[in-house]
Amino acid sequence: MTKADIVNEIAKSTGIEKVNVQKTIETFMDVVKRSLTSNHNVYLRGFGSFIVKKRAKKTARNISKNTTLIIPEHFIPAFKPAKVFLNKVKTNVK
Repeated sequence: MTKADIVNEIAKSTGIEKVNVQKTIETFMDVVKRSLTSNHNVYLRGFGSFIVKKRAKKTARNISKNTTLIIPEHFIPAFKPAKVFLNKVKTNVK
């Protein structure tokens, strides 16, 4: 499902114009991005959490050049689904 599909579904089920739905979704994504880049997690009860994870420093290999690289410690965005949401997906996906 794409962002356009989500906008269409919300507009159809709520009766709100697509332009307003799109603006709301874009604003939501901007708020989540700003929060994560400021090292603040976003918690949506019953849905899940957008969190910042710390990746430890590690050694990697470039097999084509046969060299070793050091990948420094860094942070990545991640999504952790809520237990209710996770259980629903586990039982419905075939």
